[in-house]
Amino acid sequence: MAEQLKYLYNEEYIDKLSKYIVAYYPKFKAKEFNIAVFDDTWDDLELKQRMRHITVALYTYLPKDYKESINILKQTYPHMIGEGIRLENIIFQDFVELYGLNDWDISMDALECFTRNCSSEFAIRQFILKDENRAMKQMLIWAKSDDHELRRLASEGCRSRLPWAVALPSFKKDPSKVLEILELLKDDDSKYVQKSVANNINDISKDNAEIVIDIVKRWKNYSKNRDWILKHGSRTLLKASNKEILELFGYKNTSSLKVENFLCDDVVKEGEEVNFSFDVSSTEKMNKLRVEYKLDFLRANGKHNSKVFKISEVNDFIGTKSINKKYSFKPISTRRYYLGMHKISVMINGIVLDESEFELI
Repeated sequence: MAEQLKYLYNEEYIDKLSKYIVAYYPKFKAKEFNIAVFDDTWDDLELKQRMRHITVALYTYLPKDYKESINILKQTYPHMIGEGIRLENIIFQDFVELYGLNDWDISMDALECFTRNCSSEFAIRQFILKDENRAMKQMLIWAKSDDHELRRLASEGCRSRLPWAVALPSFKKDPSKVLEILELLKDDDSKYVQKSVANNINDISKDNAEIVIDIVKRWKNYSKNRDWILKHGSRTLLKASNKEILELFGYKNTSSLKVENFLCDDVVKEGEEVNFSFDVSSTEKMNKLRVEYKLDFLRANGKHNSKVFKISEVNDFIGTKSINKKYSFKPISTRRYYLGMHKISVMINGIVLDESEFELI
């Protein structure tokens, strides 16, 4: 995805950016800025490298006074906003992250401005690392804002394991300050905020499963929205077949269930698909079924690495359900496949009920 996203930074975007900066800062040397951006290194730069490259070029051609530069960028920013999230505008927050750590009040105001139709979730993390207590006080203020984008920033910015961002080690160890934010947002009516709260909880679960289990126990069955947050936030624990979490969400005893007629390809060619099918049957009504399959991928060292994929969830199940699935071994940037024996397991409510091996050739 990053390979495609890096092309958001193109001549059209830089020309538009320059045009509006000049409107508020006539001394801006647009042509020189353009040359500096599209220098000999440009073609080899990936998404985040291009972002930082543009940020540094901006610093070169904007006034050296940080407050003055931020005022220019704040006036420019509204002209760069379009429909939906504009990821390319993250250069504005990056400017704050790179040059504003010693100008706290100016930077917080700028991040509030630049989070709209984009997000300041990456930049705020450097301020958290610099002064955790001060930054989290600001996050508490944002969590109480009438603006859903600021409330979302309060949650997203303090995620311990935010993708593409620097980790927050202290919150991996002790997420108590994060939980103060989430307590304020657990009943937020914005789906944008709800998704962030759920993702934050999911991050916490990777280092502190017992804390998330306690959260689920305390928060569950209050409202439909809150239950959605909790379940989405527990997805890593659910995929890990955490027994306590499974039971809290109603995925219990599978003694009356059977998996029958499990068929799977014996041999799969590299770049093609493995096909498999099975029947799930029960003579007693099951309140909730969580049907998944687990793939044990062969790694370079000869060992296996497991990944669980959800197939479906079924309520009030009785009788027989036939399932046909496939998994593609077409090369992707995020996973490398190795030739040899792999295994597929059928899981229901976290319990492996059948499995089969196949060879990738």
